[in-house]
Amino acid sequence: MLVSLALLASTSALAAPSGKAPTVPVQTLKDVTRILSSDAYAGRAPTSPEEAKTIAYIVARMKAAGLKPGNKGSWTQDVPMAEVSANPTPLTFTVDGKPPLALAYKTDMVIGTSRLVPNVDIKNSEVVFVGYGITAPELGWNDYAGLDVKGKTVVILINDPDWETKTLDGPFGGRAMTYYGRWTYKYEEAARQGAAAAIIVHDTEPAAYGFGVVVSSWAKPRLGLDAKDNHMSDSAAIGWMTLDGARRVFAQAGQDFDLLRTAAKAKGFAPVPLGSTMSMSMTNGIKRQMSKNVVGILPGKVRPNEYVLYSAHWDHLGRCLPVKGDGICNGAVDNASGTAGLIAMAEMQAKAGPAARSQIFLAVTAEESGLLGSDYYAKNPVYPLGRTVGGVNMDGLNVVGPVRDVKVVGPGLSELDGYVTRWAKAGGRTISLDTDPEKGYYFRSDHFSLAKLGVPMLYAESGEDLVNGGTAAGRAAAEDYTTNRYHKPQDEYRADWNWGGAVQDLTMYYGIGRELADGKAWPNWVATSQYRAIRDKSRAGK
Repeated sequence: MLVSLALLASTSALAAPSGKAPTVPVQTLKDVTRILSSDAYAGRAPTSPEEAKTIAYIVARMKAAGLKPGNKGSWTQDVPMAEVSANPTPLTFTVDGKPPLALAYKTDMVIGTSRLVPNVDIKNSEVVFVGYGITAPELGWNDYAGLDVKGKTVVILINDPDWETKTLDGPFGGRAMTYYGRWTYKYEEAARQGAAAAIIVHDTEPAAYGFGVVVSSWAKPRLGLDAKDNHMSDSAAIGWMTLDGARRVFAQAGQDFDLLRTAAKAKGFAPVPLGSTMSMSMTNGIKRQMSKNVVGILPGKVRPNEYVLYSAHWDHLGRCLPVKGDGICNGAVDNASGTAGLIAMAEMQAKAGPAARSQIFLAVTAEESGLLGSDYYAKNPVYPLGRTVGGVNMDGLNVVGPVRDVKVVGPGLSELDGYVTRWAKAGGRTISLDTDPEKGYYFRSDHFSLAKLGVPMLYAESGEDLVNGGTAAGRAAAEDYTTNRYHKPQDEYRADWNWGGAVQDLTMYYGIGRELADGKAWPNWVATSQYRAIRDKSRAGK
């Protein structure tokens, strides 16, 4: 859920913290970002030839910063992965007495599988519309109520039922997306229900990106974590269809998609069998390979078996669709800059000397493939999650300039809000709410892998109230990056960037991390958070 600024502010102590942070090493930010985003690193794709070069550089910088190897004497943690290259047929929908309807790959739909099998074959699977595909017992909401979907194909809406609400009021947080709205959850729940295939209907506004983004991410070999069971508990096929494709499928079955979409917003909606069947097949190439997380540590001097965590993902998209002849997605802001922030933070904390608790610096792989590196670490932690106090994730630094505010992504979830409020105030900044809550950014970066297993993680970033130009200039800069550089070859290093905003943020992150590392507090989730019970259980087991 999201909360008001007043409630967010109430979680902080009245007094601003004292103490001065070491100077942020701006040259480190420039050097690490420039080098990692150079063409020599070819976009830092996991398992690519350039991964080894990337890992070696990060390790060298961590070592030079004064860190120690963080994984039982090793600088790295192996992350077993499997790449699936799917070659699907069209999705063919059949209704008795009517001509078959075929949805074409890349044009009308994308489809794939997380199962590590050479072939997928689905024949005459009954099609069911399950609304938003949500099962939320705490809200009395079950879009699968009264129907067994084992072996069937479920069609699902993206986002939450109340996403069109203009406020933050509603069973699912109103305008703010909850995890129930994320596509990852939709597939997870469909698998738990036993669906053979799960197809999400794409709609640009509630998805927060166009269908072209979906195609570019899905219509290529896709990385996932390897698994001993070959992910056989997942649905055999998962994918997306266009809004137009969905309307045609429903019309073929004599149903009005838009009417059913409206009905699905109401509590008590019942799944609707369409009276059609879906058939498709795909052949899969499977390539098992290893990637790596990088782990460094500054051992604590008083309670070394308690840990504060800093994270950033080192990977990007590698070679991608060329724009004006440039086919390398360098990922300078996303996330060479965040990796640079991780190294700079290591230098600052090492310069300040050992804290009471140990501090972990984690550079994870394959964030762009679905938070895979952080997910693997969270499920296979080098340091127990029950002894991990909390931490800060850095995914893209501000290279536009100093700002007057701090944007907390996912505010009102944990007691870390009090820390960020205090340290923002110490830096002369105010707190602003997420300007795009419907996009679900809280669930789209590596902190979430740890959060959903109970570890309070802060995800904050510079706001948009630029010292030079105000909110209009800040919003324009953010939109320019999203439109013209995000996940494109144009996300390249520039020598004329203004690092003043990054310095503000890193100074704040340093203060938050140092307060956690030198203190005895164990910040928890708020009482209403779904992660509170998970945290309490892990702390009890430690």
